[in-house]
Amino acid sequence: MNGEELPDLSSVPADLTLPALSEGMPKAGRRVRHFLSEYAGTQVYHVLYLPTDWKEGKKYPVIVEYAGNGGYSNRFGDVSHGVPEGSKLGYGLSAGQGFLWLCLPYIDVGRTRICTQWWGDVNATLEYCKTAVRLVCDQYGGDSSAVILAGFSRGAIACGYLGLHDDEIASLWRAFIAYSHYDGVKTWPYPSSDVASAVARLKRLKGRPSFVCDGSTEATRSYIASTGVQAPFTFQSVPFRNHNDAWVLRDTAARVALRAWLSAVLAVRK
Repeated sequence: MNGEELPDLSSVPADLTLPALSEGMPKAGRRVRHFLSEYAGTQVYHVLYLPTDWKEGKKYPVIVEYAGNGGYSNRFGDVSHGVPEGSKLGYGLSAGQGFLWLCLPYIDVGRTRICTQWWGDVNATLEYCKTAVRLVCDQYGGDSSAVILAGFSRGAIACGYLGLHDDEIASLWRAFIAYSHYDGVKTWPYPSSDVASAVARLKRLKGRPSFVCDGSTEATRSYIASTGVQAPFTFQSVPFRNHNDAWVLRDTAARVALRAWLSAVLAVRK
């Protein structure tokens, strides 16, 4: 069965609905537009969700997520605007409980807006990530030993391109979740998307686990096998034809497998 012969997302009703995006200070059960002080007066923001069971003083694992490229649509009705609030993986994983969920922006070259296609100012994007993760851990009870990096499409590539960009940022992550695409599988229109550069990044995994999912994972399996990098990879097919992370808002075997994998990863003491 090729990808277009798979069922459409609409064939399975969603059992989860993203909380509305709101303004103001974070609190339990709210998904808010949040800001770093360094970007005051700009249009740059991230989105933070505190779980319904959040209590001050408790520690929570953190799902950090990057969105796909903006300006995307297809004939199946899938749309991506490339902004933080478009992300869905963290909520589908957690069902809104037990995890902090932080959706990050890519920073435009002028450092005043969100970049909706590819990486913008890579250094600014990396610094924003490190600062925001530190803030969430310091102020909202994030467990710095249990930070998971996730992403869809461009965000899946970001797990390697940004998340393993250098040793400092690579050290933040406990594990990785990449849905639809993977750094190094093909060449893209930006610097250092070649295989040699991607393999150098992949070596920074240093044995940490990754969950790689897509309609088909064969190309990614072959690429990773060709690199010789040794780390635990779990591959999972997603049973829809869509290019859309809304599959995690549906009760499927793929979501069951992803949640079980994440529980197992976090059960290993660090």
